[in-house]
Amino acid sequence: MSTPDHRPVFFFDIDNCLYPRSKRVQDFMQELIDAYFIRHLSLPAEEATELHRKYYRDYGLAISGLAKHHQIDPLAYNREVDDALPLEDLITEDERLRSLLEDIDKTKVKLWLFTNAHVTHARRVVKLLGVEEFFEGVTYCDYASTPLIAKPYPEMFEKAEREAGVQGRTRDCYFVDDSALNCRHAIRRGWTVVHKLEEDDPEPETRAGNYQIRSLEELRHLFPQFFWKRVVINGVHINSNPSSQL
Repeated sequence: MSTPDHRPVFFFDIDNCLYPRSKRVQDFMQELIDAYFIRHLSLPAEEATELHRKYYRDYGLAISGLAKHHQIDPLAYNREVDDALPLEDLITEDERLRSLLEDIDKTKVKLWLFTNAHVTHARRVVKLLGVEEFFEGVTYCDYASTPLIAKPYPEMFEKAEREAGVQGRTRDCYFVDDSALNCRHAIRRGWTVVHKLEEDDPEPETRAGNYQIRSLEELRHLFPQFFWKRVVINGVHINSNPSSQL
């Protein structure tokens, strides 16, 4: 009989969260989405951009509006947009991110990916970053399902809790995301939320999360209970389980 897993879960958004906006993935994504609207809806460029933004505001994802109002196949869209991104030219292995995730004590907390992208995009990104081994699972927007479920809708948060094994334990849910909207909805759900900003982002008038950071490295100081304690033996840094120091 397996032992129940009572670990809390730390949910990580992927795009513009595990890597900075300066990688320009979002810029390429916007171009591909606008081109898709122009090509498949026969719209002039300005109208395509306006409708793209409207669907993003209304539904959290452009494809949600396309599927609902234009009967676009989400998987076909994914092949021409997300899967067409030149990620290999934009994202490289991130040793600093690897070190951060490696220093988290996985006996204390479960790491889980939580994204509005389809699973193919999620897997590509974490593989290129060199961090796929640190996450125990991923909750994604399933483009093969109807209707599409995405953040910030409650059903998507429920799905994440269920898949990560923390259903009914919102106090054990931790979350970092660059979207203020997603952060606010997670707060309402009772999650502990970290809103990630870019270094050059202006200070928000109202904070969207319990915490606000500009680098994932700040998680070390916000949640020291989840990190191994580093000790130095003969000049060598060694990770030591925090519980073993008690």
